[in-house]
Amino acid sequence: MANNKKITIAVDAMGGDNAPGEICKGAIEACKKFSDVEIILTGDEFKIQSCLKNFKISPQIRVVHTTEIIQPDEHPALAIRKKKDSSMRVAMEMVRSGEAQGFVSAGSTGAIVAGGVLIVGRLSGIDRPALGVPLPTIERPSFMLDVGATVRCTPNNLLQFALMGNIYSRKILKVQNPEIKLLSNGTENIKGDDTVLGAKELIRKRENLNFQGYIEGNDIVWGRADVIVCDGFNGNIALKMGEGIMQGLKSLLTDEVKQSLMARLGILFMSGVVKKLWTRFNYEKYGGTPLLGVNGAVIKAHGRSKSPAIVSAISAARDFIDEDGAEQISDDIN
Repeated sequence: MANNKKITIAVDAMGGDNAPGEICKGAIEACKKFSDVEIILTGDEFKIQSCLKNFKISPQIRVVHTTEIIQPDEHPALAIRKKKDSSMRVAMEMVRSGEAQGFVSAGSTGAIVAGGVLIVGRLSGIDRPALGVPLPTIERPSFMLDVGATVRCTPNNLLQFALMGNIYSRKILKVQNPEIKLLSNGTENIKGDDTVLGAKELIRKRENLNFQGYIEGNDIVWGRADVIVCDGFNGNIALKMGEGIMQGLKSLLTDEVKQSLMARLGILFMSGVVKKLWTRFNYEKYGGTPLLGVNGAVIKAHGRSKSPAIVSAISAARDFIDEDGAEQISDDIN
């Protein structure tokens, strides 16, 4: 940690399926892991303190009471604007004011994107933000963006995503000279719609980017790029399809094991391998999803996050702050 500086992260304690219990537990565990982190939990103080009483409360944690919660089915921008005392908005306002340097929430993705733009604010030179997600793949981890923040993109948006993805991959994921590819419907130069074709020309002209052309959907799982650039519509579909396939395989395997004695015997011998595979592809170990292009560390944790995933999300925010991620992106763009 440079200069032994303290890092303050505002955590939305009321966001996600397992809030506030797992959020509070994750905050406690993160403080044990990182002595340089201070955490502000925003939300219903009575509920938060009821969760914290089960643990030895760390002096690195304080609670800020709020009276409102943004629900997943609410209109994102409207909820952020109207619910001024929501746990999410109050935490984001702390980033805007400088009271905190980072924000973590497992709440509504749409509200986090809206709040990132409206409350935290976009970086100078960034037209639209992007959600980037580290993907556990077969050959090497990949970082894909956008996965839901900007549905319709221009070629310049995709260029900016490539620049931001390059910075995140180098500085946070520690990949030297990241290989960048555009998601398209083929690897031939003539493939892609007008937006993808236009983006290809813009990205290719940037000498500081290691651009290697296109990647198809069937190559994502193999990790054949360090950074995968796409619009938020296609990125979100690809991400959720991958999650669905993993959940489906796990369900099928469980059903087959229940129905067959031989399968149950076989799984006993393969339990170590199966556990290793599930661990390798477990989203909880890969941190949260950063919203890139805003003026601070804004991290979206999975809605089903339990404490290990919250620790990973706080770790992602800490790393982004320590590497001056927002400033690095701003310098590269401008």
